[in-house]
Amino acid sequence: MLYYIFRFLEQYDIPGAHIWSYISFRSLLALILSLMLSAWFGEHFIKWMKRRNISETARDPNIDPFGVEKKGVPTMGGIIIIVSILVPVLLLGRMRNIYLLLMIATTVWLGFLGFMDDYIKIFKKNKEGLKGIYKIIGQVSIGFIVGLTLWLSPDAVVRENISETQQNQEIVVKHKTEAVKSLQTTIPFIKNHNLNYSDIMSFCGKYKVAAGWILFVFMTILVVTAVSNGANLNDGMDGMCAGNSAIIGVALMIFAYVSSHIVYAAYFDIMYIPGSQELVVFLSAFIGAMIGFLWYNAYPAQVFMGDTGSLTIGGIIGVCTVIIHKELLLPILCGIFFIESLSVIIQTQWFKIQKRKGRRVRVFRATPIHDTFRRLDSQLDQTSTYILKGWPHRPFHESKITIRFWIVSIILAALTIITLKVR
Repeated sequence: MLYYIFRFLEQYDIPGAHIWSYISFRSLLALILSLMLSAWFGEHFIKWMKRRNISETARDPNIDPFGVEKKGVPTMGGIIIIVSILVPVLLLGRMRNIYLLLMIATTVWLGFLGFMDDYIKIFKKNKEGLKGIYKIIGQVSIGFIVGLTLWLSPDAVVRENISETQQNQEIVVKHKTEAVKSLQTTIPFIKNHNLNYSDIMSFCGKYKVAAGWILFVFMTILVVTAVSNGANLNDGMDGMCAGNSAIIGVALMIFAYVSSHIVYAAYFDIMYIPGSQELVVFLSAFIGAMIGFLWYNAYPAQVFMGDTGSLTIGGIIGVCTVIIHKELLLPILCGIFFIESLSVIIQTQWFKIQKRKGRRVRVFRATPIHDTFRRLDSQLDQTSTYILKGWPHRPFHESKITIRFWIVSIILAALTIITLKVR
Protein backbone atom coordinates (compact mmCIF):
# COMPACT_ATOMS: atom_id res chain seq x y z
CA MET A 1 0.00 0.00 0.00
CA LEU A 2 2.71 2.52 1.00
CA TYR A 3 4.73 1.45 -2.03
CA TYR A 4 1.98 2.59 -4.43
CA ILE A 5 1.29 5.80 -2.48
CA PHE A 6 4.90 6.95 -2.64
CA ARG A 7 5.34 5.87 -6.24
CA PHE A 8 2.32 8.07 -7.02
CA LEU A 9 3.83 10.96 -5.08
CA GLU A 10 7.08 10.52 -7.00
CA GLN A 11 5.31 11.88 -10.07
CA TYR A 12 4.99 15.21 -8.27
CA ASP A 13 8.68 15.33 -7.30
CA ILE A 14 7.98 14.83 -3.58
CA PRO A 15 11.41 14.66 -1.88
CA GLY A 16 12.34 11.16 -0.76
CA ALA A 17 9.49 9.42 -2.59
CA HIS A 18 11.89 7.78 -5.06
CA ILE A 19 13.60 5.66 -2.40
CA TRP A 20 10.53 3.40 -2.25
CA SER A 21 11.56 1.99 -5.61
CA TYR A 22 14.74 0.55 -4.04
CA ILE A 23 14.35 -3.05 -2.91
CA SER A 24 17.08 -2.62 -0.28
CA PHE A 25 15.16 0.21 1.42
CA ARG A 26 11.83 -1.62 1.47
CA SER A 27 13.47 -4.86 2.63
CA LEU A 28 15.30 -3.28 5.56
CA LEU A 29 12.17 -1.37 6.51
CA ALA A 30 10.16 -4.61 6.40
CA LEU A 31 12.70 -6.33 8.65
CA ILE A 32 12.68 -3.52 11.21
CA LEU A 33 8.90 -3.18 11.15
CA SER A 34 8.28 -6.92 11.55
CA LEU A 35 10.83 -7.12 14.37
CA MET A 36 9.23 -4.25 16.26
CA LEU A 37 5.72 -5.49 15.56
CA SER A 38 6.44 -9.02 16.80
CA ALA A 39 8.00 -7.65 19.99
CA TRP A 40 5.12 -5.24 20.66
CA PHE A 41 2.26 -7.48 19.57
CA GLY A 42 3.86 -10.50 21.23
CA GLU A 43 3.74 -8.88 24.67
CA HIS A 44 0.05 -8.01 24.37
CA PHE A 45 -0.80 -11.39 22.85
CA ILE A 46 0.85 -13.28 25.72
CA LYS A 47 -0.93 -11.18 28.34
CA TRP A 48 -4.26 -11.66 26.57
CA MET A 49 -3.78 -15.45 26.41
CA LYS A 50 -2.77 -15.66 30.06
CA ARG A 51 -5.78 -13.64 31.22
CA ARG A 52 -8.00 -16.21 29.52
CA ASN A 53 -5.90 -19.14 30.74
CA ILE A 54 -5.34 -20.37 27.18
CA SER A 55 -2.27 -22.57 27.36
CA GLU A 56 -0.92 -25.75 25.84
CA THR A 57 -1.96 -29.10 27.26
CA ALA A 58 0.56 -30.22 29.89
CA ARG A 59 3.46 -32.04 28.23
CA ASP A 60 4.26 -35.65 29.00
CA PRO A 61 7.23 -35.65 31.43
CA ASN A 62 8.49 -38.83 29.76
CA ILE A 63 8.93 -36.82 26.57
CA ASP A 64 9.94 -33.45 27.96
CA PRO A 65 11.84 -33.62 31.29
CA PHE A 66 11.63 -29.82 31.51
CA GLY A 67 7.89 -29.73 30.88
CA VAL A 68 7.06 -28.97 34.50
CA GLU A 69 8.73 -25.57 34.13
CA LYS A 70 6.48 -24.75 31.15
CA LYS A 71 3.09 -25.42 32.65
CA GLY A 72 0.63 -22.67 31.77
CA VAL A 73 2.70 -21.22 28.91
CA PRO A 74 0.39 -19.84 26.16
CA THR A 75 0.52 -21.45 22.75
CA MET A 76 -0.68 -20.45 19.25
CA GLY A 77 2.17 -17.94 19.15
CA GLY A 78 2.28 -18.52 15.42
CA ILE A 79 -0.36 -15.79 15.26
CA ILE A 80 2.37 -13.35 16.35
CA ILE A 81 4.58 -14.57 13.50
CA ILE A 82 1.84 -14.41 10.86
CA VAL A 83 0.72 -10.90 11.82
CA SER A 84 4.33 -9.70 11.96
CA ILE A 85 4.91 -11.00 8.43
CA LEU A 86 1.70 -9.91 6.75
CA VAL A 87 1.47 -6.33 8.04
CA PRO A 88 4.90 -5.18 6.73
CA VAL A 89 4.40 -7.09 3.48
CA LEU A 90 0.99 -5.52 2.84
CA LEU A 91 2.40 -2.08 3.60
CA LEU A 92 5.69 -2.32 1.71
CA GLY A 93 5.22 -4.95 -0.99
CA ARG A 94 4.04 -4.68 -4.58
CA MET A 95 0.73 -6.46 -4.32
CA ARG A 96 0.46 -7.03 -8.07
CA ASN A 97 3.43 -9.38 -7.93
CA ILE A 98 2.42 -13.01 -8.49
CA TYR A 99 5.17 -14.38 -6.25
CA LEU A 100 4.22 -12.14 -3.35
CA LEU A 101 0.58 -13.14 -3.70
CA LEU A 102 1.54 -16.82 -3.59
CA MET A 103 3.59 -16.28 -0.42
CA ILE A 104 0.71 -14.42 1.26
CA ALA A 105 -1.74 -17.16 0.24
CA THR A 106 0.59 -19.83 1.65
CA THR A 107 0.96 -17.94 4.92
CA VAL A 108 -2.79 -17.49 5.39
CA TRP A 109 -3.72 -21.01 4.25
CA LEU A 110 -1.25 -22.94 6.39
CA GLY A 111 -1.69 -20.49 9.26
CA PHE A 112 -5.40 -21.33 9.29
CA LEU A 113 -4.64 -25.07 9.06
CA GLY A 114 -2.27 -24.85 12.04
CA PHE A 115 -4.73 -22.67 13.95
CA MET A 116 -7.43 -25.32 13.60
CA ASP A 117 -5.04 -27.95 14.91
CA ASP A 118 -4.12 -25.83 17.95
CA TYR A 119 -7.76 -24.90 18.53
CA ILE A 120 -8.78 -28.55 18.77
CA LYS A 121 -5.89 -29.31 21.13
CA ILE A 122 -6.65 -26.40 23.45
CA PHE A 123 -10.40 -25.93 23.43
CA LYS A 124 -11.52 -29.47 22.61
CA LYS A 125 -8.88 -30.95 24.96
CA ASN A 126 -7.83 -33.38 22.24
CA LYS A 127 -4.04 -33.85 22.30
CA GLU A 128 -4.12 -35.38 18.82
CA GLY A 129 -5.42 -32.13 17.34
CA LEU A 130 -6.57 -32.03 13.74
CA LYS A 131 -6.61 -35.47 12.11
CA GLY A 132 -3.47 -36.18 10.12
CA ILE A 133 -5.38 -36.77 6.92
CA TYR A 134 -6.86 -33.26 7.07
CA LYS A 135 -3.40 -31.75 7.59
CA ILE A 136 -2.07 -33.62 4.57
CA ILE A 137 -5.05 -32.53 2.46
CA GLY A 138 -4.44 -28.91 3.46
CA GLN A 139 -0.71 -29.09 2.67
CA VAL A 140 -1.27 -30.91 -0.63
CA SER A 141 -3.94 -28.38 -1.61
CA ILE A 142 -1.71 -25.33 -1.20
CA GLY A 143 1.14 -27.14 -2.94
CA PHE A 144 -1.17 -27.94 -5.85
CA ILE A 145 -2.40 -24.33 -6.06
CA VAL A 146 1.15 -22.94 -6.02
CA GLY A 147 2.40 -25.43 -8.61
CA LEU A 148 -0.59 -24.88 -10.88
CA THR A 149 -0.27 -21.08 -10.61
CA LEU A 150 3.42 -21.16 -11.52
CA TRP A 151 2.50 -23.34 -14.50
CA LEU A 152 -0.40 -21.27 -15.83
CA SER A 153 0.38 -17.69 -14.79
CA PRO A 154 1.91 -15.57 -17.59
CA ASP A 155 3.77 -13.55 -14.94
CA ALA A 156 5.74 -16.53 -13.59
CA VAL A 157 8.57 -16.51 -16.12
CA VAL A 158 12.37 -16.61 -16.14
CA ARG A 159 15.22 -15.65 -18.43
CA GLU A 160 17.33 -18.78 -18.67
CA ASN A 161 21.10 -18.52 -18.40
CA ILE A 162 23.36 -19.61 -21.26
CA SER A 163 27.16 -19.87 -21.35
CA GLU A 164 29.15 -18.61 -24.33
CA THR A 165 32.85 -19.28 -25.00
CA GLN A 166 34.56 -16.26 -26.54
CA GLN A 167 37.67 -16.25 -28.71
CA ASN A 168 39.98 -15.83 -25.72
CA GLN A 169 38.43 -19.03 -24.27
CA GLU A 170 36.73 -17.00 -21.56
CA ILE A 171 33.29 -18.28 -20.62
CA VAL A 172 30.69 -15.54 -20.37
CA VAL A 173 27.26 -16.15 -18.89
CA LYS A 174 24.36 -14.34 -20.52
CA HIS A 175 20.61 -14.52 -20.22
CA LYS A 176 18.13 -15.05 -23.00
CA THR A 177 16.43 -11.84 -24.03
CA GLU A 178 12.97 -13.39 -23.85
CA ALA A 179 11.38 -14.31 -20.55
CA VAL A 180 9.71 -17.71 -20.87
CA LYS A 181 7.97 -20.37 -18.82
CA SER A 182 10.71 -22.64 -17.55
CA LEU A 183 10.87 -26.13 -16.10
CA GLN A 184 14.51 -25.80 -15.14
CA THR A 185 15.74 -26.10 -11.58
CA THR A 186 19.20 -25.87 -10.04
CA ILE A 187 21.25 -28.96 -9.19
CA PRO A 188 23.87 -28.26 -6.48
CA PHE A 189 27.57 -28.94 -7.09
CA ILE A 190 27.09 -29.72 -10.80
CA LYS A 191 28.88 -27.68 -13.48
CA ASN A 192 26.05 -27.74 -16.03
CA HIS A 193 23.72 -27.39 -13.12
CA ASN A 194 20.24 -26.88 -14.57
CA LEU A 195 17.85 -29.83 -14.66
CA ASN A 196 14.77 -29.63 -16.88
CA TYR A 197 11.74 -31.55 -15.68
CA SER A 198 10.62 -32.07 -19.28
CA ASP A 199 13.89 -33.94 -19.98
CA ILE A 200 13.00 -36.38 -17.21
CA MET A 201 9.67 -37.00 -18.92
CA SER A 202 11.19 -37.28 -22.42
CA PHE A 203 9.74 -40.79 -22.75
CA CYS A 204 6.33 -39.08 -23.16
CA GLY A 205 7.42 -37.91 -26.61
CA LYS A 206 5.58 -34.83 -27.88
CA TYR A 207 3.76 -34.58 -24.55
CA LYS A 208 6.97 -34.30 -22.53
CA VAL A 209 6.51 -30.58 -21.76
CA ALA A 210 3.00 -31.09 -20.36
CA ALA A 211 4.25 -34.16 -18.48
CA GLY A 212 7.15 -32.07 -17.16
CA TRP A 213 4.73 -29.49 -15.76
CA ILE A 214 2.70 -32.24 -14.12
CA LEU A 215 5.91 -33.54 -12.55
CA PHE A 216 6.71 -29.98 -11.44
CA VAL A 217 3.31 -29.63 -9.74
CA PHE A 218 3.82 -32.98 -8.02
CA MET A 219 7.30 -31.85 -6.91
CA THR A 220 5.82 -28.63 -5.51
CA ILE A 221 3.27 -30.60 -3.50
CA LEU A 222 6.01 -32.88 -2.17
CA VAL A 223 8.26 -29.97 -1.20
CA VAL A 224 5.56 -27.97 0.58
CA THR A 225 4.26 -31.00 2.48
CA ALA A 226 7.69 -32.31 3.45
CA VAL A 227 9.16 -29.00 4.63
CA SER A 228 5.97 -28.02 6.47
CA ASN A 229 5.97 -31.32 8.37
CA GLY A 230 9.72 -31.08 8.97
CA ALA A 231 9.36 -27.66 10.58
CA ASN A 232 6.46 -29.00 12.64
CA LEU A 233 8.63 -31.85 13.97
CA ASN A 234 11.48 -29.46 14.70
CA ASP A 235 9.25 -27.36 16.92
CA GLY A 236 9.86 -29.20 20.18
CA MET A 237 12.23 -27.00 22.17
CA ASP A 238 12.25 -23.35 23.14
CA GLY A 239 13.60 -21.29 20.26
CA MET A 240 14.52 -24.31 18.15
CA CYS A 241 12.27 -23.90 15.10
CA ALA A 242 12.25 -20.08 15.14
CA GLY A 243 16.05 -19.86 15.25
CA ASN A 244 16.62 -22.46 12.54
CA SER A 245 13.97 -20.85 10.33
CA ALA A 246 15.53 -17.38 10.69
CA ILE A 247 18.87 -18.79 9.51
CA ILE A 248 17.22 -20.54 6.57
CA GLY A 249 15.36 -17.31 5.78
CA VAL A 250 18.64 -15.39 5.48
CA ALA A 251 20.00 -17.90 2.96
CA LEU A 252 16.78 -17.81 0.94
CA MET A 253 16.81 -14.01 0.94
CA ILE A 254 20.31 -14.05 -0.57
CA PHE A 255 19.20 -16.50 -3.27
CA ALA A 256 16.08 -14.46 -4.02
CA TYR A 257 18.10 -11.25 -4.31
CA VAL A 258 20.74 -12.61 -6.70
CA SER A 259 18.00 -14.31 -8.75
CA SER A 260 16.20 -10.97 -9.14
CA HIS A 261 19.34 -9.02 -10.16
CA ILE A 262 20.38 -9.68 -13.76
CA VAL A 263 24.05 -8.78 -13.15
CA TYR A 264 24.43 -11.02 -10.09
CA ALA A 265 22.42 -13.78 -11.77
CA ALA A 266 24.90 -13.72 -14.66
CA TYR A 267 27.88 -13.64 -12.30
CA PHE A 268 26.66 -16.69 -10.37
CA ASP A 269 25.42 -18.42 -13.55
CA ILE A 270 21.83 -18.85 -12.34
CA MET A 271 18.43 -18.10 -13.86
CA TYR A 272 17.25 -14.49 -13.80
CA ILE A 273 13.72 -14.39 -12.35
CA PRO A 274 12.01 -11.03 -12.97
CA GLY A 275 9.79 -10.02 -10.08
CA SER A 276 11.45 -12.25 -7.49
CA GLN A 277 12.81 -9.14 -5.74
CA GLU A 278 9.49 -8.95 -3.90
CA LEU A 279 10.45 -12.21 -2.21
CA VAL A 280 13.30 -10.27 -0.59
CA VAL A 281 10.75 -7.97 1.05
CA PHE A 282 8.70 -10.94 2.20
CA LEU A 283 11.71 -12.86 3.53
CA SER A 284 12.99 -9.76 5.34
CA ALA A 285 9.66 -9.57 7.15
CA PHE A 286 9.89 -13.33 7.77
CA ILE A 287 13.36 -13.02 9.34
CA GLY A 288 12.30 -10.05 11.47
CA ALA A 289 9.23 -11.96 12.69
CA MET A 290 11.38 -14.98 13.62
CA ILE A 291 13.89 -12.89 15.56
CA GLY A 292 11.15 -10.90 17.27
CA PHE A 293 9.36 -14.12 18.24
CA LEU A 294 12.58 -15.42 19.77
CA TRP A 295 12.37 -12.51 22.23
CA TYR A 296 9.59 -14.47 23.94
CA ASN A 297 10.25 -18.01 22.69
CA ALA A 298 13.89 -18.35 23.78
CA TYR A 299 14.40 -20.50 26.88
CA PRO A 300 12.48 -20.34 29.13
CA ALA A 301 9.66 -19.78 26.65
CA GLN A 302 6.89 -17.33 27.45
CA VAL A 303 4.89 -18.54 24.44
CA PHE A 304 4.94 -21.51 22.06
CA MET A 305 4.37 -21.09 18.33
CA GLY A 306 2.21 -24.22 18.07
CA ASP A 307 1.23 -25.72 14.74
CA THR A 308 -0.11 -22.28 13.78
CA GLY A 309 3.50 -21.19 13.44
CA SER A 310 5.44 -24.33 12.53
CA LEU A 311 3.23 -25.47 9.64
CA THR A 312 3.23 -21.92 8.24
CA ILE A 313 6.99 -21.54 8.53
CA GLY A 314 7.69 -24.78 6.68
CA GLY A 315 5.22 -23.91 3.93
CA ILE A 316 6.78 -20.48 3.43
CA ILE A 317 10.25 -21.99 3.07
CA GLY A 318 9.06 -24.69 0.68
CA VAL A 319 7.10 -22.37 -1.62
CA CYS A 320 9.92 -19.83 -1.73
CA THR A 321 12.48 -22.42 -2.88
CA VAL A 322 10.13 -23.62 -5.63
CA ILE A 323 9.56 -20.06 -6.88
CA ILE A 324 13.30 -19.36 -7.19
CA HIS A 325 13.94 -22.81 -8.72
CA LYS A 326 16.16 -24.02 -5.87
CA GLU A 327 14.03 -26.85 -4.47
CA LEU A 328 16.81 -29.43 -4.93
CA LEU A 329 18.92 -27.47 -2.43
CA LEU A 330 16.41 -28.15 0.36
CA PRO A 331 18.07 -31.34 1.71
CA ILE A 332 21.12 -29.19 2.46
CA LEU A 333 19.51 -25.91 3.46
CA CYS A 334 16.80 -27.57 5.56
CA GLY A 335 19.07 -30.39 6.69
CA ILE A 336 17.83 -30.09 10.28
CA PHE A 337 14.19 -30.48 9.19
CA PHE A 338 15.20 -33.36 6.93
CA ILE A 339 17.02 -35.25 9.70
CA GLU A 340 14.13 -34.67 12.13
CA SER A 341 11.67 -36.18 9.64
CA LEU A 342 14.02 -39.01 8.67
CA SER A 343 14.56 -39.98 12.31
CA VAL A 344 10.81 -40.31 12.85
CA ILE A 345 10.39 -42.42 9.69
CA ILE A 346 13.30 -44.72 10.62
CA GLN A 347 12.09 -45.13 14.20
CA THR A 348 8.49 -45.84 13.22
CA GLN A 349 9.18 -48.21 10.33
CA TRP A 350 11.92 -50.17 12.11
CA PHE A 351 9.70 -50.66 15.17
CA LYS A 352 6.85 -51.93 12.97
CA ILE A 353 9.15 -54.37 11.16
CA GLN A 354 10.54 -55.75 14.41
CA LYS A 355 7.10 -55.90 16.04
CA ARG A 356 5.94 -58.30 13.33
CA LYS A 357 8.75 -60.59 14.44
CA GLY A 358 7.60 -60.38 18.04
CA ARG A 359 10.35 -57.97 19.15
CA ARG A 360 10.22 -54.42 20.47
CA VAL A 361 13.31 -52.80 18.99
CA ARG A 362 13.83 -49.08 18.49
CA VAL A 363 16.74 -47.32 16.81
CA PHE A 364 16.89 -44.04 18.76
CA ARG A 365 16.21 -43.25 22.38
CA ALA A 366 13.46 -40.90 21.19
CA THR A 367 12.29 -39.08 18.07
CA PRO A 368 12.28 -36.49 16.57
CA ILE A 369 16.04 -36.65 16.90
CA HIS A 370 16.33 -33.59 19.17
CA ASP A 371 14.46 -35.54 21.87
CA THR A 372 17.21 -38.17 21.84
CA PHE A 373 19.63 -35.65 23.32
CA ARG A 374 17.46 -34.85 26.34
CA ARG A 375 15.95 -38.27 27.10
CA LEU A 376 17.05 -39.68 30.46
CA ASP A 377 17.80 -43.42 30.88
CA SER A 378 15.05 -43.64 33.47
CA GLN A 379 12.54 -42.43 30.87
CA LEU A 380 13.23 -45.18 28.35
CA ASP A 381 10.71 -47.94 27.71
CA GLN A 382 12.16 -50.83 29.67
CA THR A 383 10.28 -53.36 27.53
CA SER A 384 12.09 -52.21 24.39
CA THR A 385 15.62 -52.69 23.11
CA TYR A 386 17.45 -49.63 21.75
CA ILE A 387 20.07 -49.96 19.03
CA LEU A 388 21.60 -46.57 19.94
CA LYS A 389 20.85 -46.74 23.67
CA GLY A 390 24.32 -45.55 24.62
CA TRP A 391 24.15 -42.47 22.39
CA PRO A 392 24.39 -39.78 23.52
CA HIS A 393 26.29 -40.70 26.66
CA ARG A 394 24.40 -38.20 28.78
CA PRO A 395 21.35 -35.97 28.38
CA PHE A 396 21.77 -32.26 27.63
CA HIS A 397 19.72 -29.28 28.67
CA GLU A 398 17.42 -28.14 25.88
CA SER A 399 19.01 -24.69 25.63
CA LYS A 400 22.37 -26.31 24.78
CA ILE A 401 20.68 -28.61 22.24
CA THR A 402 18.91 -25.63 20.64
CA ILE A 403 22.10 -23.57 20.28
CA ARG A 404 23.96 -26.51 18.75
CA PHE A 405 21.17 -27.10 16.25
CA TRP A 406 21.36 -23.41 15.34
CA ILE A 407 25.10 -23.79 14.72
CA VAL A 408 24.48 -26.77 12.44
CA SER A 409 21.84 -24.73 10.57
CA ILE A 410 24.34 -21.89 10.06
CA ILE A 411 26.87 -24.35 8.62
CA LEU A 412 24.25 -25.86 6.30
CA ALA A 413 23.04 -22.42 5.19
CA ALA A 414 26.61 -21.35 4.43
CA LEU A 415 27.19 -24.57 2.49
CA THR A 416 24.02 -23.93 0.50
CA ILE A 417 25.14 -20.41 -0.40
CA ILE A 418 28.56 -21.78 -1.42
CA THR A 419 26.83 -23.96 -4.03
CA LEU A 420 26.44 -20.78 -6.06
CA LYS A 421 30.15 -20.99 -6.91
CA VAL A 422 31.28 -24.53 -6.07
CA ARG A 423 30.44 -26.82 -9.00
